[in-house]
Amino acid sequence: MNHKAEAQFVPLNIAVLTVSDTRTQATDTSGQLFVDRLQAAGHSLAARVLLKDDLYKIRAQVATWIAEDQVQVVLITGGTGFTGRDSTPEAVACLLDKQVDGFGELFRQISVADIGTSTIQSRALAGLANGTLVCCLPGSTNACRTAWDGILAEQLDARHGPCNFVPHLKQAAACESRG
Repeated sequence: MNHKAEAQFVPLNIAVLTVSDTRTQATDTSGQLFVDRLQAAGHSLAARVLLKDDLYKIRAQVATWIAEDQVQVVLITGGTGFTGRDSTPEAVACLLDKQVDGFGELFRQISVADIGTSTIQSRALAGLANGTLVCCLPGSTNACRTAWDGILAEQLDARHGPCNFVPHLKQAAACESRG
């Protein structure tokens, strides 16, 4: 008989960053998808920013959120391609204490059904920094949907077992999250 207490949902504070040279708040369907999905799941939107694809501006914004006590997760959409302006992975990787290698691998695996071998061009990555989970994803709305529905919804839910990211996040670490 299992004597462990049932895990409870832990609402997280999630910041959303859209990296794009062409989108505006009104046309940012990828960032909006993240906002809609995280709120529907019971999490809180900590902040939402749209930046041009500039390595140093991206790095500065993400570093600010990592340093803030209230931001537990940063979701970034855009800037992960191969054009000369795409610099999100380079901006973020140096900020991470630990990379979550399986994140990009799993994202590419589940993307094959939608985009076939084009998935090899995804530079999606994730990692932990100062108790903050940072996830970098492509700018397409479909890619963000795939990531949320196929990875993030479960990994940001303390009730998901056998493990999830919630106990590794600042302020949420004290909460029992294993079922």
